[in-house]
Amino acid sequence: EEELGPISRTFASVDQKPLASASIAQVHKARLLSGEEVVIKVQKPGIDESLKTDLGFLYSAARILEFIQPEWERTSLSGVTGDLRASMLEELDFNKEAKNTIEFRRFLLDEGLMGAATAPRVYLEYTTKKVMTLEFLKGVSLLDESTISQVSQDPEMGMQTIITALNIWSKSVTTMPFFHADVHAGNLMLLEDGRVGFIDFGIVGRISEKVFRSVSELSAALAVGDSQGMARALCNMGAADATVDIPRFAKDIDRVMQRLNNVEPDIAVTGAPGSVSASVSIDESEITDLLLEFVDVTENNGLKLPREFGLLVKQSLYFDRYLKILAPNVDVMNDDRVMLGGQARPDSQNGEEPEKSSGVNGANGEVAVIDV
Repeated sequence: EEELGPISRTFASVDQKPLASASIAQVHKARLLSGEEVVIKVQKPGIDESLKTDLGFLYSAARILEFIQPEWERTSLSGVTGDLRASMLEELDFNKEAKNTIEFRRFLLDEGLMGAATAPRVYLEYTTKKVMTLEFLKGVSLLDESTISQVSQDPEMGMQTIITALNIWSKSVTTMPFFHADVHAGNLMLLEDGRVGFIDFGIVGRISEKVFRSVSELSAALAVGDSQGMARALCNMGAADATVDIPRFAKDIDRVMQRLNNVEPDIAVTGAPGSVSASVSIDESEITDLLLEFVDVTENNGLKLPREFGLLVKQSLYFDRYLKILAPNVDVMNDDRVMLGGQARPDSQNGEEPEKSSGVNGANGEVAVIDV
């Protein structure tokens, strides 16, 4: 009420029990006086000051540790904590998240993708820095028990859902000035109408053209299992302390890729007389560990990679897990239905070129990226 005024002036009802709750905010289902079902994202009282204090302490501690142990400076500890602080403080401004959500909806509309996916409509008149009002999307999490149950009965549906989500997300990376940088299962939904729902745009990433070109090189090398090509692409992307030993770097990359291929989702089966249900989950700590191991490998080989590339890799790891759960037989690099970067693959039979993407800088060619 401090942000929007008396509840009765705007909302016909507000559920007291939150739909979801996290460290920064919680979400309540509500109904506007005009009848629309919405959700209200409300920032927790005092969280801004608390976060600023805690994150400021972490950053100061990192700087002190680098001063005491100069060799730690190579790990960019203060840089990582500084980026974390900036990212989390940005999440505190719901006006920025609202703007990101609106821009993603506009991207879907401009690309003719609203029939396959959506993001919630933002009610700007009921949105402030600490409160955001959004359209209520009817659906469930991508890895919800009911979703897995549907997939077990209709594997084609699950496969199509995750391929659609991956294609749209990867197209947004190459088309928009930012990408959704927090696509954990709670932020991807399977809606009742069959579409994919993208929610929570509090964390976004931006990549420069240099990083984008290197990511394209990396993808091409990954498609053919060329670890030395991957090593060279990463060298083109990052800042090297000295000449990098490419063969050694490639062997380290092979080790990480082997571990990635061996990771399996957690499956829990529960039974009762006459019924059996299963739930599938992803160990987020395992995703983070893989990302940290990848960072260690690059730094041990004398490279410092941009923070935004780390965000990009983490989202790719999420999608890798979802594919193993919902579409285990899909070969991302060779399946024609998977359009990495939003581009169709060239037809190997007739030599046709893929459709042109609108590019990293958007449809009109104007530079709209922020260098990392």
